[in-house]
Amino acid sequence: MKKRILLLSIFTLLFACKTEHKKELSYLSFGREISNKEILSNDQVVETYKNLKVGDTINMKFSATVNEVCQVKGCWMLLDIGAEEAMVKFKDYGFFMPKNIVNKEVIVNGKAFVSEISVDEQRHYAEDAGKSDDEIAKIIEVKKTLSLEADGVLLIE
Repeated sequence: MKKRILLLSIFTLLFACKTEHKKELSYLSFGREISNKEILSNDQVVETYKNLKVGDTINMKFSATVNEVCQVKGCWMLLDIGAEEAMVKFKDYGFFMPKNIVNKEVIVNGKAFVSEISVDEQRHYAEDAGKSDDEIAKIIEVKKTLSLEADGVLLIE
């Protein structure tokens, strides 16, 4: 009987100590307040962009990793959405992102669209990103790009 009680006590202690504690994520909010709910999956984001034509817009909220940020004042960022990147600018130039958030996760909300970026505009972004003169000179043709005008961003801390 004592052995059973001892074994039961040990089992109970081990089980009680094994409870998992989920880490609560905290966010820094930029622009309009948004939630971390109802986020599209990466596959849904890719499929949505695939179905857009130049001139189409659709509201979207998704999370992605930041690949690049404007190093002049944080006025745009490039997000990794799989095989491609999405260029994110901020509604009405109303807010900016920190310049040190490369490889951090964000949740963005706003109007998604496909656009064509001129050579001059691409070169301007390359300068903002701190690219070399040689890299900038290699930009010679208009580029179709996946874009988002964000009205709100959550930066996962």
